[in-house]
Amino acid sequence: MLVLPLAITWIGAVALALMDGRRTRVGVSAVLCVGASFAATLWLAIDVLTNGPRRSVAGGWEAGVGIVLRADALGVTFAVLSTGVVLVALLFEVLARVRSRSFPALTLFLVTGLNGVFLTGDAFNFYVFFEIAMISAYILTSYGEERRQFRAAAIFAIVNLLGSVLFLISIAALYHITGRLDMEGIASRMATVSGQSAILTSALIFVAFGIKLGLFPFHFWLASVYTGTRPTVAAILSGALANIGSYGLLRFGGEMLPRELDQAAPALFVLGTLSIIYGAIQALSRRSIAEVLAYSSIGQIGYILLALGIGGQAGFAAAILFAIVNSMNKTLLFLSENLRGWLVGATFVIGAFSVTGLPPAAGFIAKASLFRASIEDGNVALVALIFAGGVLSFIYMFQIYQRRFWVVHPDQNAAVVASPIQQRLLMLFIGILVILFGVWPEPLLRLSDRAAAVLTGGST
Repeated sequence: MLVLPLAITWIGAVALALMDGRRTRVGVSAVLCVGASFAATLWLAIDVLTNGPRRSVAGGWEAGVGIVLRADALGVTFAVLSTGVVLVALLFEVLARVRSRSFPALTLFLVTGLNGVFLTGDAFNFYVFFEIAMISAYILTSYGEERRQFRAAAIFAIVNLLGSVLFLISIAALYHITGRLDMEGIASRMATVSGQSAILTSALIFVAFGIKLGLFPFHFWLASVYTGTRPTVAAILSGALANIGSYGLLRFGGEMLPRELDQAAPALFVLGTLSIIYGAIQALSRRSIAEVLAYSSIGQIGYILLALGIGGQAGFAAAILFAIVNSMNKTLLFLSENLRGWLVGATFVIGAFSVTGLPPAAGFIAKASLFRASIEDGNVALVALIFAGGVLSFIYMFQIYQRRFWVVHPDQNAAVVASPIQQRLLMLFIGILVILFGVWPEPLLRLSDRAAAVLTGGST
């Protein structure tokens, strides 16, 4: 059960790498492979949530020596979420027409890397799967093979290679000071490590994930990449790949470095606040959907940092819930970028409401969860910040909706190819999910609580 989600996409990727991805049957085969991996991951998630965590060590070695695979509520939540986002984005592209022979195979390699990150219990193999996902993403960013896509891919590769080097150094530092690479072993020994070594290692890990997430002040690459690549790839980067950063901060900070995470709370509040304000101000000054959504992504990550700063069961649950909803929002909005019609306009409104935090969209539940965590923490300033961020989000999302769907210039109409009805129906399906989870939030609330309990020592 642990290996199946990875094996399906890895074998499929190797097979499809030899074929021309522009052919319809190859694209459909890729969709079926990702769909099968999603089903296997969902099956694993149901088993974990019903019967408890699963764990396996390759080759029969003891933990700390052999490669550890582990599935708990936190890991399977992000695995199902990220695989689902890639499945939707791949299906969206196949419904139109795949433009590159390598695109289907690269998406399968990406899913393999994502599932490996979320299902490994070993810090070094976290890095290995991390790089599989990132290398696939570097190449995917150039999808379309135009000058702006190649430029975006170059920026993305150079900046994120820096993050990869820092992360590898931090993994080496963890091994040096604990003598373990399995996450459980690292967590048990970090409590006895001197403060200076632990803080320096934690800072390296945070910077590495900060670069990957594109949070302030490591945001300088994000807008160029998100606006330079095609909407399908932007949806994958923001809705699936960015989850590695959120998950990494939760897993490494909440499980392995809880003392250091607690000490870093003031810094997380400051960086989260700056990300929210900076992202909103920049989004207000932009005119295209891609630019607004890119800077909005910086602001939305800030809310996750605030929740991490609060910590505890309530804070971790809010961070997980916000990451889930943010992935759905960005997938819906980025894929809607070049589509036309009243149906697209209606689904765009749903996504905009969710980003703003207005009911009945799922974003309201995420903001409410963060409100509750802030109140329980006794931090009134955070409550005011969340409210102000919601107001700014409403303004810039309304502005872009007005420019895009209310006042359409003839030259804009001429530049956009009519969208297939299948793509618009797919957007409607995602919009319905966003509304459904807003009206009936109990499954997401229970799931985020179960996932947060993994980090706080509760039931998993």
